[in-house]
Amino acid sequence: MDRLTGKLLVANASLVDPNFRRTIVLVGHHDEDGAVGVVLNRALGVPVAEAIPPLAGLVAPGEPVFRGGPVQPEAAVVLAEFDDPVRAGVLAFDHVGFLPDEADDEVVASVRRARVFAGYAGWGPGQLESELAEDAWLVTAARTEDVFHDDAERLWREVVDRLGPERRFLRTLPVDPALN
Repeated sequence: MDRLTGKLLVANASLVDPNFRRTIVLVGHHDEDGAVGVVLNRALGVPVAEAIPPLAGLVAPGEPVFRGGPVQPEAAVVLAEFDDPVRAGVLAFDHVGFLPDEADDEVVASVRRARVFAGYAGWGPGQLESELAEDAWLVTAARTEDVFHDDAERLWREVVDRLGPERRFLRTLPVDPALN
């Protein structure tokens, strides 16, 4: 299996788990031991300055915390675009990666922009590969503008559109397929 680090996972119609229904997940790291990433399109509506004041200086004023996934929802995860990508704790793609747990002033000074997530998505060995084989996820390249998109619902529609006309039907499916 090709490594999916730096790719986007787009929830397919068959994925009805409420944690991932209609989500776009950036895979931050993927190897034989599993994968980790963050859901990019689930803003919580609580400003970073209110929820996690020490991280407020990394984001634009009023920027919300995002729900990164169901794993460790009490943990703050910071995804950033770096001037110098070697400053990232884990590099996902290009200049985009995760802030290291112990970020010194040099690392913080290298951050162009950041987004803060509560929790993350995680898969054990072979789990993501199994979900891909079951067609739960569609895979596409990530772009920096996806990570810092200002409209979560629009991000989902735009990424689905990039998958091509044969996948645009996903946009018309109800959020809860049982209502169809």
